Amino acid sequence: MRISYGYGWREAKKMPVMNGYEATKAIRSLRNPELARIPILAMTANASDEDRKMALEMGMDGHVAKPIDVPRLLTALAEMVGEK
Repeated sequence: MRISYGYGWREAKKMPVMNGYEATKAIRSLRNPELARIPILAMTANASDEDRKMALEMGMDGHVAKPIDVPRLLTALAEMVGEK
């Protein structure tokens, strides 16, 4: 059975096994280019400009601070998948 995802959401730092940065690095290093380039959005309480910059530098495609602002989330998702 194959499961396909259009994008991934990651908590940037606080995860039990692998944080979002580590997970993003692992995804970006996959051999399958289609899987390796899945859009990844950081959804985190770490809302500073530094945190946003770090998420992008670590290979995430976007950053949305918690608590989630739904219109901002929808805009970020649309930007990640190439819709304006």
